[in-house]
Amino acid sequence: MLGIIGAMEVEVEKLREMMVAPKVRTVAGMSFCQGTIKGKEVVVVRSGVGKVNAGLCSQILVDQYHVDGIINTGIAGSLRNEVNVGDIVLSTTAVQHDMDATGFGYQIGEIPQMGIKEFPADEHLRTLAEKCCKKANPDIQTFTGRVASGDQFINDKEKKAWIRETFDAYCTEMEGAAIAQAAYLNQIPYLVVRAISDKADDSANVDYKEFEAKAVEHSVRLIVSMLEEM
Repeated sequence: MLGIIGAMEVEVEKLREMMVAPKVRTVAGMSFCQGTIKGKEVVVVRSGVGKVNAGLCSQILVDQYHVDGIINTGIAGSLRNEVNVGDIVLSTTAVQHDMDATGFGYQIGEIPQMGIKEFPADEHLRTLAEKCCKKANPDIQTFTGRVASGDQFINDKEKKAWIRETFDAYCTEMEGAAIAQAAYLNQIPYLVVRAISDKADDSANVDYKEFEAKAVEHSVRLIVSMLEEM
């Protein structure tokens, strides 16, 4: 069974509408919708925004639904000029850009006492996603690279530049690395799929509102295509 997490209602409602024989259960204020899409058994859930919600949601999927993998779908801000609004970024790794224990001698982004800074995504899921995205969204670009997560909406050029230069990341959002950490600790595969809704700079507030629906459409098409191939 595959867990599919989106942070916001707009990111999961279209997937829920496609489900066959859905069963809905509420745990920790989150509605877990279990059923099938394209013949694949899935649990689709809106985690809510932020790393705590995302991590908690992931653990519930593991403990109560025994998922054998998690895909985190949603939208993000681009950190690179070549990654445009509407494009897709698939995670190679995920890192928490707001984790800072440098005062104790750790690297920026490194989680104390874990011995790891970034969490590698599943190569098979990423390869499948890359193939499916070219088929489902032929008019956009697909990138693979590091996703940087933090409990901040990035709409400042200086902060954007700092995240890009510090972590060599392709996009920034608010949940992916928490889901990646939960998957790592539970030893299950994960992939973060992010459609770009804005440039994570001074234009972010305007871009986000205008392009949110289009970005979500691209990510939904990709997820459905992946489920068809699984």
